Amino acid sequence: MAVALKTIGSFCNTQQQCLHSTRDRILYGYSHSNTKECKSKNAKRPAPLCVKATSTKVELDFSDPSWKQKFQEDWDERFNLPRITDIYDDLKPRPTTFSLKKKRTPRSDEDSTPMDMWNGYVNNDDRALLKVIKYSSPTSAGAECIDPDCSWVEQWVHRAGPRKEIYYEPEEVKAAIVTCGGLCPGLNDVIRQVVFTLETYGVKNIVGIPFGYRGFFEKGLKEMPLSRDLVENINLAGGSFLGVSRGGAKTSEIVDSIQARRIDMLFVLGGNGTHAGANAIHDECRKRKLKVSVVAVPKTIDNDIPLMDKTFGFDTAVEEAQRAINSAYIEARSAYHGIGLVKLMGRSSGFIAMHASLSSGQVDICLIPEVPFTLDGEYGVLQHLEHLLENKGFCVVCVAEAAGQELLQKSGATDASGNVILSDIGVHMQQKIKMHFKGIGVHADVKYIDPTYMVRACRANASDAILCTVLGQNAVHAAFAGFSGITSCICNTHYVYLPITEVITSPKRVNPNSRMWHRCLTSTGQPDFH
Repeated sequence: MAVALKTIGSFCNTQQQCLHSTRDRILYGYSHSNTKECKSKNAKRPAPLCVKATSTKVELDFSDPSWKQKFQEDWDERFNLPRITDIYDDLKPRPTTFSLKKKRTPRSDEDSTPMDMWNGYVNNDDRALLKVIKYSSPTSAGAECIDPDCSWVEQWVHRAGPRKEIYYEPEEVKAAIVTCGGLCPGLNDVIRQVVFTLETYGVKNIVGIPFGYRGFFEKGLKEMPLSRDLVENINLAGGSFLGVSRGGAKTSEIVDSIQARRIDMLFVLGGNGTHAGANAIHDECRKRKLKVSVVAVPKTIDNDIPLMDKTFGFDTAVEEAQRAINSAYIEARSAYHGIGLVKLMGRSSGFIAMHASLSSGQVDICLIPEVPFTLDGEYGVLQHLEHLLENKGFCVVCVAEAAGQELLQKSGATDASGNVILSDIGVHMQQKIKMHFKGIGVHADVKYIDPTYMVRACRANASDAILCTVLGQNAVHAAFAGFSGITSCICNTHYVYLPITEVITSPKRVNPNSRMWHRCLTSTGQPDFH
């Protein structure tokens, strides 16, 4: 019985040229390389708290003593991982070929522990807790409650890692890797680790699909044979060794290509849209009863995929964004009445802007899409800029690209992935600030910095490189364990597997009631602009 939970109320707030030359020779036969949180006076009172759990078949009543049991039954069903054995009942596992225990003859005084006694495997019944904070009240900062009393309910998810038994013969496997969407730091790190781990299992036939899903159907794009020797140093460069693109053909056409190529494992690196595509491919493969494991690895600098702590590329993007903020700070402080304005990526969430503002410690105003603001008026951003110039002499503003879209004219256009093309809040604010200070006869020197593509085209930093390494390895472990339609991620500091269906419901957004946003407000000292 699937129970869909619905909440109503306010408590649940929610060496690069060489590498690319090698790639081009393989793909095309030639190389391109030489050619303080304040309440508004008019703030609305929160709606009365009303919490319900509903379904087309059942409605949960939190006064029912058995509601926790019903919730956990639904949770276990939703987070049960799809496996190829769901459609192949008679498929039998075999002992794994993955082991890090070196084969050598032990000395007479050594314990000759058998290979199968090596305690390096994860049991299929191992679980990790998704949440660990027990909130005493819905009014606690950042509270994520299921019922009005904030009852403690354990939410377990599957632990990631190698299993003792596998469902593929490694020497017969053909594995493919594809990178989709926009660029992101760490793509090459994941590709590298997927190849390394596949070879550790004994897989010899590994290919890369060029330029995203497009590589499955675009004429002239050939799959790229991959090996440890070929990918050994690709992590030293940014971008994607395989290339990326947005959009793609119909799911049926992609699965036709997978079937024709005799691919057994598909590793998909991408964000929200790419995950939705991977899930559609998984569903179509099941419909055709194909023994294909589709495993995703979450990639987005926006960090907007729900349930997981973070996606790879985010830490590096924040670090690079901090460099832009530091430049804006130097420019603003060095000018008379200088205003440094930095626009950062964040299509639907303000995680980069918030974390970069926190890490830099130089931002006076941080604007994100989750928190509405006004530019004009007594409580507007422009009025606070006047205050900062008068008292401090300069200031730095950081704005997420999706912030303040309600203040701009919408174009209605979409990109190849179907994402709405946002209006440019950075340019709009630059012009408004200049016009405002000119209008009141006060000199203001606005320095506008837009590092949009710079923060995603660089090599992964140490933190992201570690994350990419583990996610890539775990993706391969998942495929050999027979899982499909799942993503390899990190939740509550532990590496786990989640069904793709649970991470594509809606983008993760900054919770304005969270402690992290409160910390950001404490750092900037900004008032409420709404």
